[in-house]
Amino acid sequence: MAIIVTGSIAWDYLMRFPGHFKDHILVGQDKLSVSFLVDEKERHRGGTAPNIAYNLALLGERPKIVGAAGLDFADYRDWLESVGVDTSHIRVYPDEFTATFSVITDLNHNQIASFHTGAMARARELDLREIGAENIDWVIISPDDPVAMVNHTEACRDMGVNFIYDPSQQLARISRDEFMTSVQGANVLTVNDYELEMAKKLSGLDETGLLELVEAIVVTRGPDGASVITREGEITAPSARPTAVLEPTGVGDAFRAGLLVGLKAGYDWETILKLGNSTAVYVIEQMGTQNHTYTREQFLARVRENYGELPVLETCCQKS
Repeated sequence: MAIIVTGSIAWDYLMRFPGHFKDHILVGQDKLSVSFLVDEKERHRGGTAPNIAYNLALLGERPKIVGAAGLDFADYRDWLESVGVDTSHIRVYPDEFTATFSVITDLNHNQIASFHTGAMARARELDLREIGAENIDWVIISPDDPVAMVNHTEACRDMGVNFIYDPSQQLARISRDEFMTSVQGANVLTVNDYELEMAKKLSGLDETGLLELVEAIVVTRGPDGASVITREGEITAPSARPTAVLEPTGVGDAFRAGLLVGLKAGYDWETILKLGNSTAVYVIEQMGTQNHTYTREQFLARVRENYGELPVLETCCQKS
């Protein structure tokens, strides 16, 4: 049984602005017209699905990606297969380009981003039912074509499989109906602290109301770590310590890999959050979302360095 990762597949263009956005945006103005002269630009492999899957592979899993890519995907596929990601359920459309994510980050790690869908718009043509419930352990439905996200949640409910609903940046685009349909019956809703407020505004529900639809809400809080809100209360775990802070893009995706590994293993929530935080910290130390690497031993040593000895570490992150 495999972890299934759905979501965008993209090329990332990462740019750094050597200043602060707030110094160039006029408060109280009805119009916005700004241009930022960047001093760095790099292209990296990205997209939420490959980012999550790459980190899952580092943690010993053999995840399967379900997503849509374009005519420029061949080298990316070779890379994913080389690191242990199953790409057999990625559909390539030769008349489309792979999606493109462009982001500018300022000195305070604030970000302004844009996303061109490309082949991702065809993800609504994919059906998780073709994999079969008997072959699925967990599914994470990360940001993707909005119709595809709704379709995937419906498929998970039909098959009776565990799933995480991770709307993330698509909260700014999807409708209330799409959100309410998709979140229904999810084992976990994952958001960052800002996205939690967006989800509450979009749904008209507070945390208690959302917990009538899902079993748990996992919230990443940047340097303040992460927390999980359940009907029994809230548990928080402090962040892991980075050796450097370079670029935050993809940190949340890495966290979700640790989350999935912990959920699959059946660990307690505090341990799960600590695994997620330990996975996430590697990304912020690098430019790019898939440029970090570590062995199982190195990862577990880092968990111990930040959180001490956890009883589950002897069995954690074994190769599937």
